[in-house]
Amino acid sequence: MITTNDTARILIEALPYIRRFTGKTIVVKVGGVPLTDPARMRSLAKDILLLHSVGIRPVLVHGGGPQIDVEMAKAGIEIKRVEGLRVTDADALDIVRMVLVGKTNRDLVAAINTLEPVAIGVAGEDGRLLEVEPIDHRLGFVGRVTKVRGALLHDFHDDGLIPVVSTVGADATAQPYNVNADDAARAIAVAMRAEKIIYLTGTPGLLGDPSDPSSLVHRLSTTEARERIADESVTGGMIPKLLACAEAVEGGVASAHMIDGRAEHAILVELFTDEGIGTMVCREALP
Repeated sequence: MITTNDTARILIEALPYIRRFTGKTIVVKVGGVPLTDPARMRSLAKDILLLHSVGIRPVLVHGGGPQIDVEMAKAGIEIKRVEGLRVTDADALDIVRMVLVGKTNRDLVAAINTLEPVAIGVAGEDGRLLEVEPIDHRLGFVGRVTKVRGALLHDFHDDGLIPVVSTVGADATAQPYNVNADDAARAIAVAMRAEKIIYLTGTPGLLGDPSDPSSLVHRLSTTEARERIADESVTGGMIPKLLACAEAVEGGVASAHMIDGRAEHAILVELFTDEGIGTMVCREALP
């Protein structure tokens, strides 16, 4: 049971971090459990709203890969991938837009607005927020972000709103493209000169030994992150997230974090406590 002294200690510990981050932009990329578990979505909404309430400027960026897979299966569309990326033809693109823009984005916006009406949903294809170019003809309508209209998101903040971004971008002709959410979040964070980018993952963070949850790597430099990718000590879905963290920091974001999106109030613990909860990637290695 938390006592009044415990509560006071927590608030005192959090205060310098709140002061430090007030007025700063923090980009949060969410996928996985918080998008499928209503309780976790409500918890995420509370965390994002708390950041907003103390003067921090959050941007929530979301994917929705598993939900897209489900809807594609229902529609009888074969799921194909090339080098881990979803092949997105015209039919698959319709599903992607339906899930990301029409369902997941609306659910996240509603979860926040139920608490306080301050969230606004925006697709990357709206107003050329995310301008893209095709990655590979084999992938169809899968794009790489080439330009972010960061001023639009800053304008939302200035109006007291929390932007919730679905990662469907568009090229110069307004053709929509599916965009990897990890990379879209990185591009947004760099364009907005964010203080931090936080990736909510399905693991505690980067593990030295993937089979041992206690082997969490709490902090590493961008150089160390790239070395781990190069020597193949990280594998699977952790590779693009770790690479996105390194590229975000190299692009000017102060620090990047990978934390467990399944944990209650993980964002608040990572931002407002001395120990944190996940893995932080920054410019300098530990002394």
